Amino acid sequence: MLYLYLDESGDLGFDFVNKKPSAFFTICVLAIRGHENDRALAKSVRAAAGRIGAFHRKNHSGELKGSVTSLQNKKFFYRKVSAIDFKLFSVTLNKSRLYPQLAKDKEWVYNYIARLALENVNFKDAAVRVIITVDKSKSRRAIAEFNNYIVCQIKSFLNPLIPLDIFHMNSTEAPNLQAADMFTWGIFRKYEKGDCEWFDVFRDHLQEDRLFLP
Repeated sequence: MLYLYLDESGDLGFDFVNKKPSAFFTICVLAIRGHENDRALAKSVRAAAGRIGAFHRKNHSGELKGSVTSLQNKKFFYRKVSAIDFKLFSVTLNKSRLYPQLAKDKEWVYNYIARLALENVNFKDAAVRVIITVDKSKSRRAIAEFNNYIVCQIKSFLNPLIPLDIFHMNSTEAPNLQAADMFTWGIFRKYEKGDCEWFDVFRDHLQEDRLFLP
């Protein structure tokens, strides 16, 4: 069984004149093989979130978020999960280099960057099933478009007998999405602010860190 958790950081705003969108947009895939490893990661995420929440009740929502969790607590989280066998694959879009015509279709941009990140995963030994879990933030139409696009792209890497399922869930329902969020934010922060303090902690798990349109 191959579990893939996909999350993003940054935004897909392109009005750099009248607004202040992010300069970069990152999508990261957390890949983990085997049911036991997947359960172990989820258990560790819950434990870290519970421990952090116990000490920060007023400022803690009960789940891990890269954008609001302190570096000290990020390191505590990483100590909980570092021994688990998972891999990270990321693609970061330099938004200023994207053609203006393409920037008008934000859903297409999101789907394309997601595909680039997923293409780096090794699907060859996915012997039973592949499950992709995405942070739920899209409309029904956008979810359908994303699913159709990704299935068409990823199927070419898979044995046709291997089932491929895509679920869109809230991070409270899928704890491993919280882990993906923590790492995605660190990669995005490296490009957006030149801040590698958190990134350097977990970089050994990173298999692919690609800047698209450098």
